Amino acid sequence: MSAENVNFVKSMYEALERGEVPAVIDMMWPDLCWTPAEHSPYDTGRVFKGPDDIVHNVLVPVATEWEGFRIKTERFLDAGDTVIMEGRFSGTYKATGRTTNAQVVQIWEVREGKLAAFRQYTDTAELREVLGKTAGSPIF
Repeated sequence: MSAENVNFVKSMYEALERGEVPAVIDMMWPDLCWTPAEHSPYDTGRVFKGPDDIVHNVLVPVATEWEGFRIKTERFLDAGDTVIMEGRFSGTYKATGRTTNAQVVQIWEVREGKLAAFRQYTDTAELREVLGKTAGSPIF
């Protein structure tokens, strides 16, 4: 089942790359818990819960605030019901015109063929620089 989970998560990234957001949402459990990287641009201090919360607080802001934003997947690690993706974020932050190529690790929990939980770790210092923020200043 674990290789199946890796292929499932890979297919989610492929759908996201093609802009097929409804297909990605269909892959989510209704109560999917999404934990952004601490101190990242979309960290509000809480876990997002369910597709509507994730779309409103993550996908829409990324789509409107970034030009050419994408996730380049580099490696997938199979841990049974957990799939770990190592990769990079790239794109241009519209407000500053600065580009990024930040490291990212995303951890997915798969339950019964659906995305059940998400946790992210990324280079927040790189993202702060791209957003034009200094250390210690609020990200927003």
